[in-house]
Amino acid sequence: MTVVQQIIYTAQPERWWKLAETLGLVAPFPPEPGWGEFHADGVLAVHGATAAHPPGKTDIHLVVEDLDAAASALASFPVSRGRMDGVGEMLVVRAASGVSISVSEGAVQRGIGSIAVQPGWFQEDLTEPRAILEALGFLAGIVADGGGFVEMLCDGGIVMLHAGEPRIGRSFEAQGDLDALAARLQGAGFAASVVDEAFARTVRVADPDGGDEVWINGVQDDLHGYHRED
Repeated sequence: MTVVQQIIYTAQPERWWKLAETLGLVAPFPPEPGWGEFHADGVLAVHGATAAHPPGKTDIHLVVEDLDAAASALASFPVSRGRMDGVGEMLVVRAASGVSISVSEGAVQRGIGSIAVQPGWFQEDLTEPRAILEALGFLAGIVADGGGFVEMLCDGGIVMLHAGEPRIGRSFEAQGDLDALAARLQGAGFAASVVDEAFARTVRVADPDGGDEVWINGVQDDLHGYHRED
């Protein structure tokens, strides 16, 4: 089992806490300015910004049941193993594009709730990141016929692979009534609107740090130009 942790770095942690709670994620322990966790289908981690991790930066961290098994599964990829205070032993996997993700061992739980974390892994060639995630137990869901997009599913959370400039982006997926979700966000003091995209409807929310809007995507059911592999 694998769970996705989408780590958001912010100078406005309390606004992110409120956004997470309004979306329906639940904090298993009281958040602090340096670190807070909010659980649903996957985990949103709200990390205080640092010089190395400015506001708006996003990381993908994966939690697995057995770190040694994960290391063996990733043996054909560039992986370093080290230790981080507060986390313990951790693997860092670096793709040829320069994008890296981290992996640690911990208690994992199948996704719950109607909101999923949905970070995006962007790079031109999606073959390598797909293979890395498949080695960790992910399965492909919706795939673009042209090859520029792959939805990768696991026990908790989603990682979206997109062809593009190498980076990690942040988003969420919401089941249910997006208009009601947008209204709830507006009632909590967030600028939010619903936009019709080619793949699905999405709620756009103003970023608490003033950067690009946060996307909360509806479940994709229009498969024109896509197909399912799950």
